Amino acid sequence: MGFQRLQANEQEIESLIKARSNENDEQIIAFKTPPITCDLQTKESDPSNTEPITSDDNYASWVMKYPSALSMFDEMLNAAKGKTIVVFLDYDGTLSPIVDDPNQATISEEMRSAVRDVAEHFPTAIISGRCRDKVYEFVQLTDIYYAGSHGMDIMAPVRTIRPANADYQTRTVDTMGNEVVVFQPAQEFLPAIQEILKAVEEKTKTIRGVTIENNKFCVSVHFRNIDKEDYFELEEQVKSVLEDYPKFHLTRGRKVMEIRPSIKWDKGHALEYLLDTLGFGDSNDVLPLYIGDDRTDEDAFKVIQSRGQGYPIIVSSIPKETNASYSLCDPSEVLSFLNRLTEWWNSSLG
Repeated sequence: MGFQRLQANEQEIESLIKARSNENDEQIIAFKTPPITCDLQTKESDPSNTEPITSDDNYASWVMKYPSALSMFDEMLNAAKGKTIVVFLDYDGTLSPIVDDPNQATISEEMRSAVRDVAEHFPTAIISGRCRDKVYEFVQLTDIYYAGSHGMDIMAPVRTIRPANADYQTRTVDTMGNEVVVFQPAQEFLPAIQEILKAVEEKTKTIRGVTIENNKFCVSVHFRNIDKEDYFELEEQVKSVLEDYPKFHLTRGRKVMEIRPSIKWDKGHALEYLLDTLGFGDSNDVLPLYIGDDRTDEDAFKVIQSRGQGYPIIVSSIPKETNASYSLCDPSEVLSFLNRLTEWWNSSLG
């Protein structure tokens, strides 16, 4: 499927979703306007970027509200002096480009190296909707923390934490032999999730282009490659499965529907949990930095905003409603930002 065909198909599906429900796949502003490049002066359009994009004027206005974290880097990091920076990263669309096949969303060696360098100087965690094992398989770094299933499966340092979380913890060792804690607040839902997975696979097997992903504590239904005429049938089939599982609910991300347990836990709670286990839960000398591109990352953005400390950064090549304060256009800009973060650390030693 060519880039232009895929882009048009996604725009049409977005229009259908928005017309039908306020819970549209993404809150996109004026997405039926001509394509633009991320850098308004020199950056060439990335043919691997299949997001619908908007006019130069719309994007330029949006960036004025959510300034580039690259152009504002010095100002942001000047405010970080004397504080401990903790880095939180989404995976898909942030460290890796969005691709047709979610199993092929591999991280580049450049990006892996950049994350490794950042983790040498700052506590670093990846919080993804993917299952934790899958994210680790992609990233293959042992010196960072991983939170999968939107934070419902976390590997974190061993540390005294809030009593409310203690029942969901299991002590184990990581691949380096270090003692760690695995935190899984949705353990009781695992049998039902396996039932839901099988039911969704059966219900959607005749819809061409659908990819069902088992993310351990959630079931992801990717519809990036379906025909627009099939979207509502897919939605109805997925919702029909939920009728038998009242303790689950449906959420949406970038070209994906997800069935998740109805517990009060999301990426924002995962960020708070990791800050606690790292010893920064009640600290005024910490500066959390969260980079993500999806609607599910908005929960983490809200937490940082409510703390009144830190930088929520949205990755997007289109104007959209967000709780972020700053923006980056795409994973290539994320790479540049991470490299600059390492350079800043090195220069601060001098």
